[in-house]
Amino acid sequence: MPAVRALLNWRSLRWKIALLVAAASGAVALTVGLLVHRSTLDRAMNDGAAKALTALSHSVERYGRDGTMSPGDVSDPAAIPDELRHRLRDRPDSTGGSATWYDGDPVHPSMWAAQTYRGKPFAVSVDMTADLLTRRALDRHMWKYSLAVLAVVVPLSALAAELPNRRLRRVARTARRISAGDLAARTAAGGAGDEVSAIAATVDSMADSLHERLRAEQRFTADVAHELRTPLMGLVTASGLLPAGEATDLVRDRVAVLRNLVEELLEIARLDAGAETADPRPVPLAAVVRDSLARTGLEARFTAHGEPRVETDPRRLDRIVANLVANAHRHGRTPVEVEVAGTTVTVRDHGPGFPADLLAHGPQRFRTGAAERGRGHGLGLTIARGQARVIGARLDFANAPDGGAIAVLRLPAAS
Repeated sequence: MPAVRALLNWRSLRWKIALLVAAASGAVALTVGLLVHRSTLDRAMNDGAAKALTALSHSVERYGRDGTMSPGDVSDPAAIPDELRHRLRDRPDSTGGSATWYDGDPVHPSMWAAQTYRGKPFAVSVDMTADLLTRRALDRHMWKYSLAVLAVVVPLSALAAELPNRRLRRVARTARRISAGDLAARTAAGGAGDEVSAIAATVDSMADSLHERLRAEQRFTADVAHELRTPLMGLVTASGLLPAGEATDLVRDRVAVLRNLVEELLEIARLDAGAETADPRPVPLAAVVRDSLARTGLEARFTAHGEPRVETDPRRLDRIVANLVANAHRHGRTPVEVEVAGTTVTVRDHGPGFPADLLAHGPQRFRTGAAERGRGHGLGLTIARGQARVIGARLDFANAPDGGAIAVLRLPAAS
């Protein structure tokens, strides 16, 4: 079906090329047709005038010899067409000059020739009907065969445009994959040396550059997290030795926040490097989610429909559920609802909902997307989606029609 829709899309480059070829072919056919028609008409007029003059010469000679006239001969001035009489009168030599005139009757045209004989005009007419029919037949054949050629050329040009169209669609698909985050996608375009190859090479070069920059960012994040871990452990130990007091509690709280941030950065670095592997086993989904909620210590309405079993890594599932619930409390509003239905876990809050940027591009580290969602570093949802990929699950984000953010985790069923 996509191929059929692409074929029928009249705005596509294929049909624009076909239209351009059709217009160019039609212009050439029209120009050639007009030139041939004009040339044929001029030749017919010249031949008709020559025939009429020859017939006039014979008729005058015969009329002067024996006084007889042919059916096309006219000696009565009133029967001679006015235009022909005017032309004859305007001739420089009024005694021996001749004049011709074409009577373009649409049914029975004729060519007239006249000269002054013994002081009076003498004219003959030659029937041009056969010539008219010949020219009309020629015009019909030219139009017919021009349309036949267009009927062949336009589809052939559309088919010929399919090759660059296919290459351009492949480049567009690759660009969309890169935009979606697949920086390993490449166009694999051949070296045709044309503009499409140049565009494909540019897209591949852009993907290489983005991939390298992302890898540098990931290496930097991992290196910073590892370097911070050692002094952070010293801070944790030192804060534990401080005497009890309000200032000590503040220091310990900030140290705990910094420790969580470093641990999340390290976790993201492992996910980026592909170092995380799942240890799946069949588990009761509702029970695992219920235990995860209990460990978070956060209030949530839990609803389970049945006792479905899924094949997953319970430790990573616990991490995903905890992050989703914590994000709902931090950036949304209560009540937070958690529902298990089949192999799907849904977490919903009643806050302002996810920002449009997150819904369009997914969660991104160090970006919360909207001020109304509260302050944060955006790592919780990034980790949740990364862990979902590790266990082979799908994590989607949406907003409820009546308000609130919805995160839906779909897990594979136990085999």
